[in-house]
Amino acid sequence: MRCPLLIETLREPARLTTLTLADWDLLLPQARAAGLLARLAVLADDLAITPQLPAAVQPHLTAARTLAERQRRAVLWEARKIDAALGPTGMPVLLLKGAAYVLGDLPPARGRLFSDIDILVPKAGLGHAEAQLMLHGWHAAHHDAYDQRYYRQWMHELPPMTHLRRGSSLDVHHNLLPETARLRTSPERVIADSAPIPGHRCLRLPRLEDLVLHSATHRFCEGEWAMGLRDLADIDALLRLGATRPGWWAALLARACELDLTYPLALALRYAQRLLATPVPDAVVSELKLDRPSPAAPRVVGRQSLADTPNQPKTKTDLPGRLGWRWRDALFLRGLAAAHADCAPPLTGLATFLLYVRAHWLRMPLHLLLPHLLYKATRSGHSQ
Repeated sequence: MRCPLLIETLREPARLTTLTLADWDLLLPQARAAGLLARLAVLADDLAITPQLPAAVQPHLTAARTLAERQRRAVLWEARKIDAALGPTGMPVLLLKGAAYVLGDLPPARGRLFSDIDILVPKAGLGHAEAQLMLHGWHAAHHDAYDQRYYRQWMHELPPMTHLRRGSSLDVHHNLLPETARLRTSPERVIADSAPIPGHRCLRLPRLEDLVLHSATHRFCEGEWAMGLRDLADIDALLRLGATRPGWWAALLARACELDLTYPLALALRYAQRLLATPVPDAVVSELKLDRPSPAAPRVVGRQSLADTPNQPKTKTDLPGRLGWRWRDALFLRGLAAAHADCAPPLTGLATFLLYVRAHWLRMPLHLLLPHLLYKATRSGHSQ
């Protein structure tokens, strides 16, 4: 990647004290574009090195830290409002991604910025939840009839909702992946294994393994990459927390197999390890073939295990071999560097376009995908 400075400071925050002003001129816009400037400020605070940083840099870090804290308080406020709106329904309401990190007081919440709040409700209660949210001021904004049908017939969520007075954005999910996705998972299991959040009527927190798997699935099955590195940093923080728990890695692999999400987990672990030095055990690297094994290494076929041992996890999805990792690296490393032009290696634009097409290919069969992309392309052309 062409932004080693940002990557290296995330991996080793103590390096911040060695940077010149010219280095900061590169790092500040890169970190801000990637949504990671406040996280760097928090890391510097943790190491008690903030006073050692240049005076010209301090206002940038203070502003980023202040914005992150303001957004954290806003998420807490919105969570209370969502709980008040959906509490009377009696249905479980799971917080996902950033809101889950904040309400669960998890490491990725520190210095994290937010664009919306994500929740997951049972599919059977989706209409009731939408009606209650509308009564409390949320509405689906600026979506034509095609978009409404696209979300409601094929996707794993309602059209994004915006609050009429506060302007807050809310994504209401009923699954982790679209109904038409090539990977199929079980949101019922995620809901069943969630835990209530103290002080709230209906809000619940997914188990840590499920937070990792959802974050990995969201990142590596989606087509927008502006916040790719930030999402990878979230995954890194969750994995480091999990690694402090006995039996964590075995539980994570078993849960990935149970939910059929081994493939996005493998991608997340590979790039978290490569870019952020996430401490992934050798046994997991070998199990998921993250170290580019030879083509003769055991492969998953149907529901055969990675190696013919009865205790190994099982998955429906082939895990990449040497050639598979090569083209994935070419795409994903560019996608993860796409937030700022200074970070982007050659062909990043092509890579992000291919990742966008790949995301749609993963979520829709070809007979639905081609008309959808054609419609989007022609509508975009008409709007210019």
